[in-house]
Amino acid sequence: MAGIDLNPDEIQFIVQPYQFEPHRGPEQPLSSSESSSESDSERDSDIDDVATDEWCTCNNCVAMPTATERRCCQSFAVCQPKLDEATITCITMHEAFQVNCLNHHVLELSFYEYLDYNGPIGDEEPVHELYRYIAYRRYTRWLWHRLGKKTRKVIPSCVVSAIRTRFPSDEYTGFRYLRDY
Repeated sequence: MAGIDLNPDEIQFIVQPYQFEPHRGPEQPLSSSESSSESDSERDSDIDDVATDEWCTCNNCVAMPTATERRCCQSFAVCQPKLDEATITCITMHEAFQVNCLNHHVLELSFYEYLDYNGPIGDEEPVHELYRYIAYRRYTRWLWHRLGKKTRKVIPSCVVSAIRTRFPSDEYTGFRYLRDY
């Protein structure tokens, strides 16, 4: 800039990382992910076939490749109020799930919002794949409201199955922890 002479030795940068991060008090317990002695990769390496009726109580779950993904909607505390309110046994039977996560028109609107934030997609990108991704996001938003950046939640097997049936693909990724990307 004209008229301002700055000496590089006089410039002082003050960086204060993590200044807005919450602090854990001594009375607060560690989260389950911090206190777990078994690593996530050890739990997820369990690819043996476990009968669905051993872990599913809603009768709509399908076999999943990892132990992490073998979760029934009834095993999620966050699903219980929705199940009780509608007097249903599976979250996929809930009217709000069917309207918000499986309805093509609702997902089309969310698709346009997705394009606003992420820019145009390539011609080779299948729309079913994006609709499936958006349906997963809408489901997590419906139950957990707002998740923080880079926060992931396992989705019940019955929900994954319903969304995959509605928006099929030749291959599926499955649940991955952020560090696995």
